[in-house]
Amino acid sequence: MTKYIFVTGGVTSSLGKGIISASLAKLLQARGYRVTIQKFDPYINIDPGTLNPYEHGECYVTEDGAETDLDLGHYERFLNTPTSQANNITTGRIYQHVIQKERAGDYLGKTVQVVPHITDEIKRNMRLLGENENYDIVITELGGTVGDIESLPFIEAVRQLRWELGNNDSLVIHLTLVPFLAAAGELKTKPTQHSVKMLLEYGIQPDILVCRTEHHLTSEIRKKLALFCNVNLNAVVESIDAPSIYDVPLLMMKEQLDKTVLAKLKLPTKPEPDLDRWKNFLGKLKNPTSEINIALIGKYVELPDAYKSITEAFIHAGATNECKVHVHCVSSEDITSANVAERLKNMSGVLVAPGFGERGLEGKIQSIKYARENQIPFFGICLGMQCAVIEFARNVIGLKDANSFEMNPKTKNPVINLMEDQRKVKDYGGTMRLGAYPCDLKKGTKAASIYGKSKISERHRHRYEFNNKYLKDFESNGMIASGINPGNNLVEIVELKNHPFFVGSQFHPELKSTVINPHPLFVNFVAASLIYSKNHSSAKKKAEKN
Repeated sequence: MTKYIFVTGGVTSSLGKGIISASLAKLLQARGYRVTIQKFDPYINIDPGTLNPYEHGECYVTEDGAETDLDLGHYERFLNTPTSQANNITTGRIYQHVIQKERAGDYLGKTVQVVPHITDEIKRNMRLLGENENYDIVITELGGTVGDIESLPFIEAVRQLRWELGNNDSLVIHLTLVPFLAAAGELKTKPTQHSVKMLLEYGIQPDILVCRTEHHLTSEIRKKLALFCNVNLNAVVESIDAPSIYDVPLLMMKEQLDKTVLAKLKLPTKPEPDLDRWKNFLGKLKNPTSEINIALIGKYVELPDAYKSITEAFIHAGATNECKVHVHCVSSEDITSANVAERLKNMSGVLVAPGFGERGLEGKIQSIKYARENQIPFFGICLGMQCAVIEFARNVIGLKDANSFEMNPKTKNPVINLMEDQRKVKDYGGTMRLGAYPCDLKKGTKAASIYGKSKISERHRHRYEFNNKYLKDFESNGMIASGINPGNNLVEIVELKNHPFFVGSQFHPELKSTVINPHPLFVNFVAASLIYSKNHSSAKKKAEKN
């Protein structure tokens, strides 16, 4: 029978429920258990697809095309297993389903209420992943903080579900903050006590406390928390600030979080967790033999979470190359033809990020032109690839007014055009080309060499495509389409022949990069940037001698 773990948060948001959930899942997986994680978000949007990245960070896309919370990216990067539509549920999805049933007459004329109708729908979704018998343990992370109005139906659903499941088949982990007051010089437990008291008011007694802290918890603090929060002493777990999120599983293992969980669920501890590959990754991550600077050109650079999967993919690729990758976020709005050389002069690689809309477009095009002409490794993702196509059309082929239909519907040369099936779309949510699509790689190309195979599958999130009417012009001038979708003949990858590394992908490779399987495009981009850095450095020293 599937066991259920619920992770709630208290005191403040952004304590890291997603990382704690992923770390616990990693430890349980390393012991041989089949584990998955799901995220329940309290906002009323159906999904994060229409949210500005400044609101909620990046929108993470799953294999089946669901636009989801960025925490699902952490789940996949830690567990190396894909998530799906069922792994991310919002209040909007819950209410939408209940209202559809009400309109269809499924409630037989009854008054539709939060309890039982909304809570029943929440419970149905909480059980969904466990009912197919693919998992031994389902971890459910509840977004928001205990006490939020939006979270109340989810908390009530957990209370009901725990009662229905019975003893030993579920537990609640409460992630909370133990702040350090510098003036008093001590850690304070009162915020955690209040948070647990609020949970108790809602009818839930947490089984385990995970305490985020900047300083180690003393035995007195642990005893105090155990006494006032009604938990066992060994169920007070310290979660101290770590240098990297990838240290957290090992820190949680040291705190025996996984053993405590298994004991409470009456499950055997089995063998000790097999984390050799994880430790090997951490060893390389913490002991780089070289370092490089990469410019990430985008328009949401003020918020690092807007490009979370990209920055994490660089961490994975950097460790593989035993190289520390310093990612410098550069606003595309600040780049002009006059300052591009100055802004990028110390960079060993240029990545132009995905995005939507015209803002910052010209800055991205100027960055690509500089990378192309100066033989600096370049990597374009989605809109970044489209910008590379526009730049090449304007400056190499000679189509001076070349543009994307998205930016200028009146352009005479729409080298990036709207897909036919998108022309009548009015709604924005869930209407793009989303999820995994196949791609055939041409023999002898850099892309085929990087992947080491001819058929791949990658995840998409976009509305506009390379315009095949211009393909012959591009290929005769040196930019080739090295990856093609076999079903609709759409261009998936473009690359330059005479360049150390100039690759643009219509898809989002960062979404499939994990600790265990770093994405080959990122690995090779970092390797090419490393070669450029060494050559550039030796050339500079030679020039200084002369």
